[in-house]
Amino acid sequence: MVVIFGKKKIKKKDIDQELLKEIRKLKSDWESLNNIIEHSVEPSDEGLVDLALVKAKYFYLLREARWRGINALS
Repeated sequence: MVVIFGKKKIKKKDIDQELLKEIRKLKSDWESLNNIIEHSVEPSDEGLVDLALVKAKYFYLLREARWRGINALS
């Protein structure tokens, strides 16, 4: 991290790593919620909303990663 005129300048590589970390976390959350919903007799509306929200965030960040030209191997 570089400090310029009292402000921290964040490197692109650091942001990319944070993005990949968040994508992995959201994928895990999505799979976990999806598993719970699939095994529920009658899933709650709140659970379905949470699942839809996590799924939307996950796909948004995947599009962001694709736009930035990063992948898990970089």
